[in-house]
Amino acid sequence: MSKGKLQKFAEMETFSNVFQFPYSAMTEEPFALQGAWRSDYFHNDNPIVLELGCGKGEYTVGLAKLFPDVNFIGVDIKGARMHAGAKQALEENLTNVAFLRTNIEIIDRFFAAGEVQEIWLTFSDPQMKNVHKRLTSTFFLERYRHFLIDGGIIHLKTDSNFLFTYTSLMVEHNKLPLIFKTDDLYHTEGIDEETGRILCIQTYYESQWIERGLNIKYLKFQLPQASELEESDIEIPLDEYRSYKRTKRSSLEKSK
Repeated sequence: MSKGKLQKFAEMETFSNVFQFPYSAMTEEPFALQGAWRSDYFHNDNPIVLELGCGKGEYTVGLAKLFPDVNFIGVDIKGARMHAGAKQALEENLTNVAFLRTNIEIIDRFFAAGEVQEIWLTFSDPQMKNVHKRLTSTFFLERYRHFLIDGGIIHLKTDSNFLFTYTSLMVEHNKLPLIFKTDDLYHTEGIDEETGRILCIQTYYESQWIERGLNIKYLKFQLPQASELEESDIEIPLDEYRSYKRTKRSSLEKSK
């Protein structure tokens, strides 16, 4: 591990807005803030919104600035990346921001039933080779149901046509209420002012993809508690390009 990363990890240990519980550090004991994020950390009754796979935390911090009456928690396993957003939030005294360094596979251990209102998935790895690692698969949607309110909202913002198509098929196949969908976000007319402000927050990697001429896709849907979730069996063409600093994971032409 580089000296810079070690320094960031050491500094993260002192950040009051960061909680570090990777899979290897979890025990059978419940997470102390599970069910108590509002009362014991944020000290308010405002809604809680998660960004899963938050990277450097640009989106988490950007949303927190736009909506001071909403609590935002960025989640990622990459601590060296998260350091930037966590430090910025502290320096700017953003009290409605927290960061959780953990594996998303165990995200349901950190929140109680009905504790979260919305989830953002911003430029997640499409995981074209492994359906169970896709953050909009039944594997993950079922976990979100453990803590998301009934009919809670999921936002997907992506450069990947594969992940966008896969998630669209999941929504359609499972009859999940669709709120908004576009395959070319920055050239879509009729977006309301508030949504436009939210969607114009750009991460570093997003700006790189836009410069390369890639369309940014966005999907917003609800996740009810009652219905049974199934994977669609429709094959999806794999992405033909390599995302910025992301290698193509499979030589197959299609996947489910």
